[in-house]
Amino acid sequence: MSIRLTQFSHGAGCGCKISPALLGDILKNNIVYPTANVIVGNSDRDDAAAYLIDNDQVLLSTTDFFMPVVDDARDFGRIAAANAISDIYAMGGRPILALAILGWPVDKLPAELANAVVAGAREVAAECGITIAGGHSIDSQEPIFGLAVNGLVSARQLKRNSTAEPGDLLVLTKPLGIGIHTTAMKKSLLKSEHEGIAVKEMTMLNKIGRDLAEIPEVHALTDVTGFGLGGHLIEMVTPRNLIAEIDFARLPQLPGLADYFAAGAVPGGTQRNFKSFGDKISGIEDKLAQNGVEGLRRAIVCDPQTSGGLLIAVSPKAYDSLVSVFEKKGMSDRLHAIGRIAKEPGRSGQVNVN
Repeated sequence: MSIRLTQFSHGAGCGCKISPALLGDILKNNIVYPTANVIVGNSDRDDAAAYLIDNDQVLLSTTDFFMPVVDDARDFGRIAAANAISDIYAMGGRPILALAILGWPVDKLPAELANAVVAGAREVAAECGITIAGGHSIDSQEPIFGLAVNGLVSARQLKRNSTAEPGDLLVLTKPLGIGIHTTAMKKSLLKSEHEGIAVKEMTMLNKIGRDLAEIPEVHALTDVTGFGLGGHLIEMVTPRNLIAEIDFARLPQLPGLADYFAAGAVPGGTQRNFKSFGDKISGIEDKLAQNGVEGLRRAIVCDPQTSGGLLIAVSPKAYDSLVSVFEKKGMSDRLHAIGRIAKEPGRSGQVNVN
């Protein structure tokens, strides 16, 4: 009998993340000791911390780990590694080194499965040109895996998630609905024709972030993960008091989402996300409440993504340059224009879904 890893955890992937609201409570009033060289830190809510080594180079440092989002151990390791390394690419950086984080219920699951998890992660690390040079492990009640990753980026090419400008176009590189698909899988609801689709998306690397760093008119960059598209858009527009205008019909989506939603395949993180920032999103209201989530639009916009795509804010005058980069990488089908940043400032970070 095969072992299903998702049956040994209460959550899955980036859906395990603590909600934005609760995270704010946890970090509230924590003393931050200023360091001149830390140019992106705890208060910035960006993808990685950034340390200015000198005038030309920045060290990026991030960590990400979670419980199984798929049943296959090797795929779990591959997804966790791709997800953690993505934070470096999302700031325009080049990963250079990783350390593993492993929690394993040694009395419930064999060591061979943990070995497969780490082996899968090493495959992805090698694809990124780095090694997993060490790490730390504990005996835990549920399986946990992830990486701490360091990277480098030129100071002038460092990309932030909070520096979008009025008039920017918004581009997304991966379809939404990963949380819905993986929940359907955990509940044994996933249709045979949809098997492997989410895994393919989650293991696709966001390497193109390094190329986007070379375009000055890419004003902001981040990856869409546990807070869903809505949460990461709010992080993008709040610092400069802007509005994101999103065309729902243009959002790329995994197949079958309406059916899975109707069947109750909605991650717990979806509702936690909405409770945290739903008051800042308009256009996802629905009078028909279902499965604790009001309507499919809300379920998709607030769906926690694991190893999701890059969210790009780019000046319209540089859109052709963006298209050229994607064409050179053979990724033209990954360039989805989903909306824009409003030209007039709005109230403290607002997302309008049309």
